[in-house]
Amino acid sequence: MNVSTNKLLIVYSGVLTAAVAVALLSSPVRTAPRATVFDEIDVRRINVREDDGTLRYVLTNTTHAPQWITHGKEYPHPGSPREAGMYFFNNEGTENGGMTWGGRKQDGKVGSFGHLSFDQYDQDEVLTLSQSESDGRRNAGLTISDRPSEPLDMEDINRLTHMPAGPARDAAMKQAKESGKYGLDRVFVGKTGNRESVVALEDAKARPRMLLRVKPEGTATIEFLDEQGKVVRSIGPDDVDAKSAPHDKSPNGAGSQDKPTSKGK
Repeated sequence: MNVSTNKLLIVYSGVLTAAVAVALLSSPVRTAPRATVFDEIDVRRINVREDDGTLRYVLTNTTHAPQWITHGKEYPHPGSPREAGMYFFNNEGTENGGMTWGGRKQDGKVGSFGHLSFDQYDQDEVLTLSQSESDGRRNAGLTISDRPSEPLDMEDINRLTHMPAGPARDAAMKQAKESGKYGLDRVFVGKTGNRESVVALEDAKARPRMLLRVKPEGTATIEFLDEQGKVVRSIGPDDVDAKSAPHDKSPNGAGSQDKPTSKGK
């Protein structure tokens, strides 16, 4: 009985050992993941996601550009079709900036643009670097905007955008703009379509209140404006206070040889 039991144990042990050996030899060898290297690749869209699937970045052509994505949900974009470019998304899968570009000549006329922007949380762009060309006019500059604290209401924007053209739509658009519901520009630094260099500072209602302007021929002014946009004061090079002019460092003071002394008054 004992001899049979020992033989059974020996056979069992041998079979088990063989099974383990076969399993180990047949299992694929695990190696560290390797990056795939491409010399060249043609794609229409690339999505970059976090490990949990959250979308963080899109590189795309025009036809595959994303619509408005907020908290992982996609809404129709009022500016559709969107342009080719790069779209940035925050940790929650909400668009918060991007860079787009384009240009073509059609019927002998050039249309071109480039746009880099960064968005406020759950809102629209607050910092924009852009350039555009249309009908021979070229603009380029940095724009800083105010946005409301409330999240952007894309459904309301689409409602306004798709209203039939006419007085009702114009009035609704005007009211929305004046209310600041969708944000207002506050600062512009750049070059305008008439080739002026401008620094424009606006109040909380997007009314220009101070303009630093240099015209193409070189005329420079600083303009102060009232609530209606009327210039209330303009300062040019000839308006600079005499006290700010360079002082003559001669012992007798500025222009002592040309000005009468106190005894000659």
